Amino acid sequence: MGAVDGLAAVLALLAAVLFAVASAVQQRTAADVPQAQARGGRLLLALARSPRWWAGTLCDTAGFAAQAAALGLGSLLLVQPLLVTTLLVALPLGARWGGRRLRRSDWVWAALLVLALAVFALVGEPTAGVDRAGWRPWLPAWVLLGLLVGGCLAGAVARRGTARAVLLAVAAGVAYGVGAALTKGVVSLLDDGLLALLTGWETWLLALAMGGGTLLQQSAYQAGALEASLPAVTVGEPVVAVALGIAVLGERLQADGVEWALVGVLVLVMVAATVALARASARDAALIPT
Repeated sequence: MGAVDGLAAVLALLAAVLFAVASAVQQRTAADVPQAQARGGRLLLALARSPRWWAGTLCDTAGFAAQAAALGLGSLLLVQPLLVTTLLVALPLGARWGGRRLRRSDWVWAALLVLALAVFALVGEPTAGVDRAGWRPWLPAWVLLGLLVGGCLAGAVARRGTARAVLLAVAAGVAYGVGAALTKGVVSLLDDGLLALLTGWETWLLALAMGGGTLLQQSAYQAGALEASLPAVTVGEPVVAVALGIAVLGERLQADGVEWALVGVLVLVMVAATVALARASARDAALIPT
């Protein structure tokens, strides 16, 4: 890993810590707002009255700035997987503030997930593709991701509690993953001046993706405990971003031979760890009255 990639990795880890603090603070605030009184836009208005929520939003904004700087230096395949380290900070924070304890097995699975993602980034030696792509490469992604988000929202309408939180969190993860892919294009527009930035379609779609993701994430925090929603958001964002990096922006892994076998094992570990964390999150969240 070169010096530039190393700096991108450090910035990604800094973003993960900031996102973790923001997630824990915002979930604690959103959980205090009764679902019967405020949903959707009204939820954001209710949250806007809380200084604590604004403190979390400040951390969230700083995290996005660090993430954007990292994406300006490194590829999606390098930066986004490292953001999953958010789990190591946010989950224990949420559990502590909620008066709960994480099991030792939860820590083991979280550590395995982070380790697998980190080794994946090192072994795969991700290479950068293009920063921007035309609308044609994006079209299949819009269709598939639109169907996924639509299905999650339809399911969330008919669910309550943990199931609703997870469905909304998956939709938020998709929105943030799209936003991460668009961020590379927006950062590249900064070199062309303010006019290019304001007239670039990526800028406005990024604002829509991040705004929609924020609304979905806050709704997920309101619907259930942090352990129920955060894993889906944290894992969903890099998965979607990496997929878009490969399919739309032309990023690639440089693994070959035995390294591909190791990459396959790492993917299986990531899947197993994600499933285990999701089950543990649902178990813990089910114990909390809503």
